[in-house]
Amino acid sequence: MRTSSREVRGIPYFLLKEYLQEMGGELVEEDLIKAPGWMVLLTRMEPYRLGSLSIGQTRLDIEIEDELADDFFERFSKKTLRAGA
Repeated sequence: MRTSSREVRGIPYFLLKEYLQEMGGELVEEDLIKAPGWMVLLTRMEPYRLGSLSIGQTRLDIEIEDELADDFFERFSKKTLRAGA
């Protein structure tokens, strides 16, 4: 079992939960999504401030079986990829 933490900025909290559910997870508590072999706890963090700009950020604490990790993180990275303008 592998444990990993990530901080995600600029993607709304509700959208991160939706992405994880699209990846096969089930919302079992307000901030906890579980699937066979992995679970993610989401924690809203204080917004990141850049001058007058405020950017939402969320911490993800991920527990995942080793053999699922590479595929999970690759799929999650693709879901959260954002192109600049």
